[in-house]
Amino acid sequence: MRIGELERRTGVSQRLLRYYEEQGLLEPVRRPSGYREYAEADVEKVGHIRNLLAAGLSTITIADVLPCMGSEGGRLIADCPELLLDLYRERDRLAASIAELSTALDTLQAVIATAPPGVAEEAARLPVPQ
Repeated sequence: MRIGELERRTGVSQRLLRYYEEQGLLEPVRRPSGYREYAEADVEKVGHIRNLLAAGLSTITIADVLPCMGSEGGRLIADCPELLLDLYRERDRLAASIAELSTALDTLQAVIATAPPGVAEEAARLPVPQ
């Protein structure tokens, strides 16, 4: 299938699909005309890439782990033991980021809680920044 069809079936823009190719995440066949030809399996692969990006992995990490990922019922599964080391590292990195954000949120909540009632009421009347 050509890139427009892959875009239609995945909802991912052609620009982003080309970026995935540049990052080594997709490897379409190049026709003599220069057109990219994608395999049926690339539809599912793009979905996996999107899920891994949403999980916080970088495209560099995804390029490393994607060859060791399988699919079972549309769900990603780890096929290689060495893959788990990368995934553990990414999980720990995300957990640390979440902990830092949680601490920042708690600090912000504590500061907001110290505002005198008049200040809080005045702030409530201000327009919410977009």
